[in-house]
Amino acid sequence: MRNEGIFTLLVKGQGVAQCYAKPQWRACGDVDLLLSPDNYDKAKVYLTSIASKIDNEDVRKKHLALTIDSWIVELHGALPFELSSKVDKVINDAYYDVFFNGNVRTCMNVGTQVFLPSPNNDIIFIFTHYLHHFFIEGVGLRQICDWCRLLWTYKDSIDRDLLQRRLREAGIISEWCAFASLAVNHLGMPEDAMPFYNDAHLYKVKAEQLLRRIIRTGNMGHNNDMNYRANHTPFVSNVITFFRRFADFFTLTFVFPKDAPRFFVKYVYNRIRG
Repeated sequence: MRNEGIFTLLVKGQGVAQCYAKPQWRACGDVDLLLSPDNYDKAKVYLTSIASKIDNEDVRKKHLALTIDSWIVELHGALPFELSSKVDKVINDAYYDVFFNGNVRTCMNVGTQVFLPSPNNDIIFIFTHYLHHFFIEGVGLRQICDWCRLLWTYKDSIDRDLLQRRLREAGIISEWCAFASLAVNHLGMPEDAMPFYNDAHLYKVKAEQLLRRIIRTGNMGHNNDMNYRANHTPFVSNVITFFRRFADFFTLTFVFPKDAPRFFVKYVYNRIRG
């Protein structure tokens, strides 16, 4: 892509794999590429010409998935949270900081220089990404471990004041503290390496609730029974999906009583808007 004048950042799982003691320990899922607006358009043209399969583009989300050889490659012109405008604003600020202020980091992969978001921005991208999946369909422990490995690797250089300001502006400090309790008390994350870890009993209870949901739903919701989609018409399937989401958000209201209801309202609005 670089030879074609297309510049991109590696994000999500394969980007944070560099934070593991051995990057190969992080099983490869999709290869996610984050691009500026002009590079997103150029990447679509170039990669569709060599792809064996091209999914329908989500123009609103600026998202396109392609299969190239044995790899599923996803192009992202944005990384929307979708459930909160406040969260999306913070993500957009981090996106701007990466592409217009040049705050990136690099690693070498078999002689090729690979660009990734700077740690302060990557923390926001990774946390909001898995938080979105947690609310919508489910998330796996590997996404939580990605977050922990990033925080551990850059524990001495993270701008905690910036992170706290962003979490408060996004209105998700409670979610952060709950997952921080999960990481420290169940996954072995060192307390001093977890920003804003709160030892309060409240967050330990929330952590237990989060863990039960994670185990029940599985990685990206793979434990959920999805057979109904093959057995019903699209309309009936959508109705079933809606009531499943309602049940999920209702249950999560007991964990995040202020955020789950407003996230659900935004979810319904986005579904209606299409």
